[in-house]
Amino acid sequence: MSIHSSASVKRITTHTLQEMKQRGEKISMLTAYDYSMAKIVDAAGMDIILVGDSASNVMAGHETTLPITLDQMIYHASAVVRAVKRSFVVVDIPFGNYQGNSSEALRSAIRIMKESGAHAVKVEGGAEIKESVARILSAGVPVMGHLGLTPQSIYKFGTYAVRAKEEAEAEKLVADAKLLEACGCFALVLEKIPAALAKRVAEALTIPVIGIGAGGDVDGQVLVMHDMLGITQEFKPRFLRAYADLNQIMTQAFQQYISDVKSKDFPNSSESY
Repeated sequence: MSIHSSASVKRITTHTLQEMKQRGEKISMLTAYDYSMAKIVDAAGMDIILVGDSASNVMAGHETTLPITLDQMIYHASAVVRAVKRSFVVVDIPFGNYQGNSSEALRSAIRIMKESGAHAVKVEGGAEIKESVARILSAGVPVMGHLGLTPQSIYKFGTYAVRAKEEAEAEKLVADAKLLEACGCFALVLEKIPAALAKRVAEALTIPVIGIGAGGDVDGQVLVMHDMLGITQEFKPRFLRAYADLNQIMTQAFQQYISDVKSKDFPNSSESY
């Protein structure tokens, strides 16, 4: 089936995203992990939906992204894809399913594409995963890179602090970004690095660069849905802008429902058969 099967809705593709960078149109990207929320995000006009391994945190309650499995990522991705009519859907390959073994990386990417119907995969790292990226791309699977603060390496970093503030790490990041583009990645995420460095990378690459905590001079922005909606209350980094306070709205709704049930106000006669 063609990805252009819907006559009324023009799907976002890697080509669309490249054109957006060329004409200076910023790219909007947000995470989603389930059918109902993804349907709203897609209908709102989001360019890219990331089925992030952040599901490990916001959906499963883990402290890091490391515990989530490939099967679980495919489950989330499948639900999101069923909801989407326009957005480009990217899926994180989880920790342990691509590092150090290019054959496993390829198998993981193929499983995600075949079983979920997603449009691309995302991997973290630079030169150290070059073979895995090349192997995935050889099968025709689009790959998005991810540099800077790479959450799957949190135990190596030991902190969620800003990355690449020192010259050596900054230069490696620039070199890795160029390497990922040369390998054939269609886009790159830069997380929690100095804005000036992110600007330098975005200007040096021809592929779109999406930032999270990387300033406004990149080609687009990505946030975690639960963070920007104010559902997650304990995570409030400097780069996050809250666009709603759903925690408060939902709490009030739940408490009102409890009150109405306890007081026998719900259901009333018009809500009964």
